[in-house]
Amino acid sequence: MLKSKVTALFIPFKYQLNDFITNFNNRGLIFGDGNRNIIKLFDLDSKQINIKSFKKPHFLNSIIYKYFRKSKARRSFEFANILLEKNIGTPEPIAYFENLNFLGLKDSYYISEHLQCDLTFRELVQIPDFPENEIILRQFTRFSYDLHQKGIEFLDHSPGNTLIKKSNDGKYDFYLVDLNRMLFHKSMTFEVRMKNLCRLTPKKEMIVIMSNEYAEISGESEQLIFETLWKMTSDFQLKYYKKRRLKKKLMFWKN
Repeated sequence: MLKSKVTALFIPFKYQLNDFITNFNNRGLIFGDGNRNIIKLFDLDSKQINIKSFKKPHFLNSIIYKYFRKSKARRSFEFANILLEKNIGTPEPIAYFENLNFLGLKDSYYISEHLQCDLTFRELVQIPDFPENEIILRQFTRFSYDLHQKGIEFLDHSPGNTLIKKSNDGKYDFYLVDLNRMLFHKSMTFEVRMKNLCRLTPKKEMIVIMSNEYAEISGESEQLIFETLWKMTSDFQLKYYKKRRLKKKLMFWKN
């Protein structure tokens, strides 16, 4: 059984969207590496759209996603609409589909516009001399501060999940993707805000700039921001690489 919700603007295309989902495995253009989830591009009317097929849940999760918790596709769709309501950039949400059987959720799909971006935050990390690197980083920090002021805790606030486009006035616009893990608060503590930024870059020089900009707009101590954020970043990097080394040892037979 295929369950779906489509935004009002795209209801006239529901039959075609349903056809894309039904024939997802043998149609569409693959986008990205597809390690965990598969993303494909399709043409819909005059618009290019992006369909994300989430990794099939194991048996227990399939039951949980049917009866107790919203699927990743549904959360992505609903969170995207909340972001737009709060004037936070994200590709236009179009629909979500859930493929269910009598036991639980078989698979799920999130559909959005495909946004052509100039870069992601990852390029700022990997290419130190990227044009206007510091300008983009400072504007991104202001974007993150705006998220925090609006009580949005983007749990996957990592280098590949912010698309960046240069606008006609020379400023940069930021768009969040991979939206299925978010929390919404009335307000966010200093520690929660700093923790929300600690996965973005391991580079101390970038943390220095981000701390300076965050202090400038928040009125909080630049030294406290830097010391807290750098410690959280260092702790995260240590934990991340320790986990990677352990996984590599446990999965040696795949190497």
